[in-house]
Amino acid sequence: QVQLVESGGSSVQAGGSLRLSCSASGFTFSTYSMGWFRQAPGKEREGVAAIYYIGSLTYYADSVKGRFTISKDNAKGTLYLEMNNLEPEDTAMYSCAATDGYFGSPLKASHYKYWGQGTQVTVSS
Repeated sequence: QVQLVESGGSSVQAGGSLRLSCSASGFTFSTYSMGWFRQAPGKEREGVAAIYYIGSLTYYADSVKGRFTISKDNAKGTLYLEMNNLEPEDTAMYSCAATDGYFGSPLKASHYKYWGQGTQVTVSS
């Protein structure tokens, strides 16, 4: 059974840092590309960062470039999102997702096959 379980969400002040983790099981993690998405209340889901399974190429939304870093530990079956210099606008539910398919638009949610339940990040000013 495929499972993606996020952790690490919390409430922090603006300028703070968090590291989100996504523990994967039930599929061959090393052959899947992964992404982080977020959704704030009343807003559409937004692709934040993605990592291609070959060469670990990374992709970021403009709003998080230079502040967020995505990484993937195949040995541990875990995806990470290091978030620095957090802003109130980063407040959202963050979810990880996995795909073994087309990766032409890495931040597009429809390309992803498996999803986690999410972890809440709240940034106060």
